[in-house]
Order: sequence, then C-alpha cells, then structure tokens
Amino acid sequence: MSAGEFTGQVALVTGAGKNIGRAIALDLAARGATVVVNGRADRAAVDAVVGEITAGGGKALAAMGDVSDEGATARMVAEAVAAFGGLDIVVSNAGLRRQTPFLEMSLAEWREILSVALDGAFILARAVVPHMIPRGGGSFVALSGISTHVGTPNRCHVSASKAGLEGLMRALAIELAPHRITCNCVAPGAVDTVRGASAGALPSGLVEKGVPLGRKARVEEIAAAVRYLAGPDGRYVTGQTLHVNGGVFLT
Repeated sequence: MSAGEFTGQVALVTGAGKNIGRAIALDLAARGATVVVNGRADRAAVDAVVGEITAGGGKALAAMGDVSDEGATARMVAEAVAAFGGLDIVVSNAGLRRQTPFLEMSLAEWREILSVALDGAFILARAVVPHMIPRGGGSFVALSGISTHVGTPNRCHVSASKAGLEGLMRALAIELAPHRITCNCVAPGAVDTVRGASAGALPSGLVEKGVPLGRKARVEEIAAAVRYLAGPDGRYVTGQTLHVNGGVFLT
C-alpha cells in the first residue's frame, strides 16, 4: 500500500468479505485509507481481506456484525472509533438477494431483504454520522442496483429496498450537507462476481437485454465509482445515483 488520496482517513466497508465489498476495501486501502472490514458471518473471508491489506503495508481491522442489528452495529462502530479515532468514509454495501415470485413471497422474506439494504443503511448512518461530524465531514456511499430502475421480476423486495436506499441518500444529502457529509449511491448492473446460492442466477431481464458494452462489470470498476464519490474529486457531488452498468439502463 502506498500513500494516496485517502491517507489519514478511516473507511468502514460493510459486506466486505468478498466480491464488490472486498474490491472496495482493497481499493481504498491501496490509496492510503485505514479500512474497517465488516462481515456478518464469514469471519474467514473478512480476515482474509484484512490479511491482504496488512500484507501490503496497510492498516485494517476486522469488525463482525449484522448491520440490521442496531446493537451489533453500534458495537462495531465503537470498536472502529476506539481503534482509529473516528470515521471519514462509510460504504453501505451489505445486502441480501433472493429471487421469489411476488405471489409466493412471504412478508417475512420481504422484511428480511429490506432489513439489510434499507434498514441496515439507516442504522449504520445513525451510528457513524456522529463520529464523522467532528472530523469536518466525510462521505457515505451506498450500493444500490439496476433492478430498481428497470424492473426485474421475482425481485420486488430487492428493488423496493434499493429504491428506498436511494431516497434515503437523497434526503440525507440535504440534511447532512451543513456538516460537509456527502451521501450518494452507486448502482451497478451485471457484475462478474461469485453469486451466493440464495441469490440465484442473474435475473433474466438483464441477460436478455444484453449489455451494450458487451460484458459484465469487473468489481474493480464498481470500486472505482465508489472511490470517486468518496474522494477529493467527488466532494461537490451529493444526493446522486451513479450508474455503472455498461449502458443497460439506456436499452
């Protein structure tokens, strides 16, 4: 790891044990940030990311906790602040994906999905913002997705959670602007990741439309979008959703 645009800053990335979250954590660390790597259950994956960062000369801390649990999130944030003095960048990446037809979807499943992406972002913001304000501001970036914009069958709960997430970021962007805290979303399209069993196959709507650029995104490209919004060149951008989908949103 070398000195860069995030030297001296502390970043917390949720759901950072693999895929997009891992790429974001590694990217921020590579540019000087001290990174708090969060995961819910897979401690080995989180420890592996921390190991990658420290092996490269960076600083990182594993912080396990379910972001939908207010107490667990508060403990995780307190641990990060105790270790590093505060927080400057927070990336709300944790989320659950399911594919269930609407008429077969239970209220319990609906609430489960919303509890992580939407409730989790609210709980996380409540926990971290008081620690960002004394540092003169910061960046809160949430991971949305294309499904809420194009309409994807069997994922109405995922779409609803991401639509609510974008609304939350727009509202917080205005409310937290006096504290110089920017709040934005990155909305990926199809990304080349290892999908969990519960996520199912890539939704057929995205596959059938095709991607104008002819490929899926690399996780590093999503991390680059987060880096821009969290970095010095993105300080005048707030309340926005940055689409990274190879042109699918236009077709």
